[in-house]
Formats: sequence, C-alpha cells, structure tokens
Amino acid sequence: MSLSTQKDSLEDIQEKVENGERLSFEDGVRLMKSDDLLTIGRMADYVRKKKNGDRVYFIVNTHLNYTNVCYLDCKLCAFGLKPDDPRSYSLSLEQIEDKYKQMIGKGFTELHIVGGVNPKLPFEYYEDMIRLAKKHLPDIHVQAFTAVEIDYIARVAKLDIEEAITRLKNAGLGSILGGGAEIFDPEVRKIISGHKTSADRWFQIHEICHNLGMKSNASILYGHIEKEEDVIDHFIRLRELQDKTGGFNAFFPFAFHPDNTKLAEEYDIKDETTGIHDLKILAVARLMLDNFPHIRAFWMMIGLKLAQVSLHFGVDDLDGTVMEEQIVHAAGSQSSQMTPKQAFIEMIKEAGRIPVERDTLYNELRRYE
Repeated sequence: MSLSTQKDSLEDIQEKVENGERLSFEDGVRLMKSDDLLTIGRMADYVRKKKNGDRVYFIVNTHLNYTNVCYLDCKLCAFGLKPDDPRSYSLSLEQIEDKYKQMIGKGFTELHIVGGVNPKLPFEYYEDMIRLAKKHLPDIHVQAFTAVEIDYIARVAKLDIEEAITRLKNAGLGSILGGGAEIFDPEVRKIISGHKTSADRWFQIHEICHNLGMKSNASILYGHIEKEEDVIDHFIRLRELQDKTGGFNAFFPFAFHPDNTKLAEEYDIKDETTGIHDLKILAVARLMLDNFPHIRAFWMMIGLKLAQVSLHFGVDDLDGTVMEEQIVHAAGSQSSQMTPKQAFIEMIKEAGRIPVERDTLYNELRRYE
C-alpha cells in the first residue's frame, strides 16, 4: 500500500512508515515543522489502520474531582486553589459516597478520579475513597490519581512509592492516570509547573505501577511555550519506557487552555491552539509512539467536531462520556460536560469507522456495526 504517489519532502519518512521502521528524533522534528498536514495525517492513518483496523473506541465513564485545593501553584493551571480561597473545596467522604450512590445504575464502567495536591488529606482518605467506590459500584474500574498526586500522597504519608501504590491497589485502584506529564524538558517544565513532580519521578512512578501489574496512560500538554524539539523528546522518552515495560495503554494530548492561568498572563498567550496544531500533535504522536496501542483524542479539549476529524489523523479512541469535569473547564473550555453514548456512535459511523464500547483496559464490551 503506497501512502503517496508524488514526491515530497517527507518521502523518506513515508518509506520508513511503510516499512515499519522506527522514526528518529530528527524525523519527528521534521514532521512537527512540516506544513504538509495531509501527508502527515495519511501516514498516521496508515499506522492506525494497521494497528486497530477500523475500530474506534469510547468508554462510558464519569469523573470525580475530589478537591481543588493545591499547593503546587503551577502556572499552567486554572483549577488548583489555596485553601483560604473562598472557591476552594475538599469533598468529605460522606459527600463522595453520596456522589457514588447517584452513579448507581447509570451504566458507567470507569470512575476517573483526579484532584489537587492537598497535604491536609490523610492517606486513609484516598483508600476509603476507593473502597467506597467499590462498595457501591463493585464492577466499576477505578482509574485514579496522576503520578504527581501519587508522589505527594506518598510523601505526606511518609511511604515509599511502591508501598503507597500497593495499598491503593489493595483498596481497589485499577490503574493510574496519564496526567501530570506536561512537558518533560526540564527547563520548560520548571517554567510551566514550578516544583511539580520531576519528569524522572513521573517515569519512576509509572514504571513501578507497570511492574506491579497495573496499566497506565500517558499525556502531553502542548500549545504554550514548548518547541517542536521538546514535543519529540517527550514522545521518545515515553516510547523508551514503553519498550521496557509495555504498561501504557494509550497516549492522549492536552491542548493548553490559557484562560485564567498565570502562564498565559506572563507569556502573553492569548489564543488556544489551532485545529492544524491539534491534528498534527495527534498524527505525529501516532507515528512516533509506534509501541503504544492507542492514540486518544480528548474531545473535551479540542471539541467534538475536530475529534471526529482526528479519526483520519491516527486517532482510534474518543475517550469517554464524562460527567462533572472541572479541571478543563476552569481553564476556559466551553465544551459540554457530557457527550451521550449515542453521539459517539453516530460520530464514529459518520467517519466510516466501527464504534466499539470498551472498558478501561480496552476489553471490547459492545461493537456497533
């Protein structure tokens, strides 16, 4: 199968893709700097089809943001607040349990839990939060906490990472989240997220999870002050850990939303990412992350219409239905809080693909042909 019948500046990269050869750092930078989006998309779509056929996945899930109190003060974030801010909150276990009770019978297969870094919450709070979810929703998969949260939860409790994860796993944790990766380049990371968990620590935590038999995902935050080289370095570091552990299920990019963030104010970032930038990140991720099974478009970040288009740019997963999400919306996202299952099915079919409802670990629950 030929990807292109005409000569172009990416021809040598196309040959590598067709031959199943791994792309280099230099290849990735050329892709990021190229304005030939359609050729990049065609290559990514070729890889997607080889890996996943015409299946496009989605999940019926819901989010729980248990606290917005955060001591990290990252410039990229509009969600985290100091405890003395009148808008700050930390849900009690009773309030969380009430939320779980309201989820019963709604068809959710995944509970996505993420919050701020709040050192006032004891380790038992996190264990009980998970246990209560499994009590009221015994069949649900609890995918909770970024590596950043786990890092600080363990530090506050004076536990090593493996012990902390093991205790959370024993409480019912099924897998961890891919957030907190931001950008791995140390200089950029220091600017955008201050004293947040280092890149090396982020990788250490994911590797420990993988070695304990738990899966995780991975992400990037783009569209701020990063360079093309930073993006490709990020992809290659993820690829290297995946070579080692095989523990990542999916990769998904977060587009930076500048509203209400210190980073946008200090660096005069007024605009959100463009559609071309969003599609290029997804397509290049599919090409560079050759050992990742799935590339996911987070519709809440880029909108449903562009997420649908991304299915022709290497994407095979549209994430989930989602309810009551607060982190993205705190940064100015105007997307809805929920997309019904039927909307995913129709969007995917219209794109000429087969909708597949999955669970967190990509087991197929139902195919809508």
